[in-house]
Amino acid sequence: MLHLGLGYIGLGIGAGLCMIGAGFGIGRLSSSALEGAARQPEAAQSLQMLMIIPAAMIEGAVLLALVIFFLAGNTLNKAVATGSGAPAAIEAPVGH
Repeated sequence: MLHLGLGYIGLGIGAGLCMIGAGFGIGRLSSSALEGAARQPEAAQSLQMLMIIPAAMIEGAVLLALVIFFLAGNTLNKAVATGSGAPAAIEAPVGH
């Protein structure tokens, strides 16, 4: 059962790193866009549009990663509920 506990810890660390990475990425993207707008104020509108699209793509990737983390957590919960040592998706069928 120790490996199931480590699985939960891994899920928490993975989700946290995913959020932190996205925060840093969007922060750097915004910072660069604002610096560019400060250098050339007439290009501020185009820089804003060029910034929004990658920021949305970063958030989409984070959302996908969080869905994967929740699905993995659900698999761990099923393994705990059945009382087996392995997640339900990994167990060998009976009779084989």
